[in-house]
Amino acid sequence: MELQPQRSPKRSNPWKKLQAFLSGMLLAIQSDRSVAVQMVVSSISLMVCFWFREWVDFLLILIVTGVMIAAEIFNTTIEAICDYLQPEHDPRIGKIKDLAASAAGICVLIWTVTLIYEFLRVLSLTK
Repeated sequence: MELQPQRSPKRSNPWKKLQAFLSGMLLAIQSDRSVAVQMVVSSISLMVCFWFREWVDFLLILIVTGVMIAAEIFNTTIEAICDYLQPEHDPRIGKIKDLAASAAGICVLIWTVTLIYEFLRVLSLTK
């Protein structure tokens, strides 16, 4: 007996996915000042790496920025879901929010260390 993969009767629309992505990014930037600042700092860092044609550094910053932004968005989403499900103070919800914030914090720490390292490295290139 051969199993055939089932196809969804409804095809996904890449334009709708792009629209949802852009809408989510805009919402993240508008609702969380730290995401907006992190995006600006990363964009400047990426432009500097592009200018100096430091492609490995460019990719490294792009990766750590992507991971950090995704973690920040997940953290915001988890907090919003928790607030929706339990609007009253609940210590269990507090623990969930703390765990989500810790995950985002780890990513922000790695992003920060990477950018500091890259900044110092670029400074040494310009001397």
